[in-house]
Amino acid sequence: MTTDKIVEIGIDEQGKVFVKPETKIFEFIWRDASAIRWDETKKILYSPKAGELTHYDWYREILLATKGEYGCQLILTEKTQWTNIPDDLRRLITLY
Repeated sequence: MTTDKIVEIGIDEQGKVFVKPETKIFEFIWRDASAIRWDETKKILYSPKAGELTHYDWYREILLATKGEYGCQLILTEKTQWTNIPDDLRRLITLY
């Protein structure tokens, strides 16, 4: 299993959770058969808009997809940037 640091985690203006890895590219994440996708321009993994699943659930889905399809564990660091993440969600994410 490889690892990569999470540079940024956030919720965009459309309500989608995104995770920006430091070095890895996940262009074929769609093969995981989850709804997680890769944005080549922004170099981020992103979820659909929260609905049936919460923002926290989508964050977990992103981590599970990279682990399942690429064997890569994404990890938070002290330098991870948090964008539009409410405090209660941040607490949940850091405990995961």
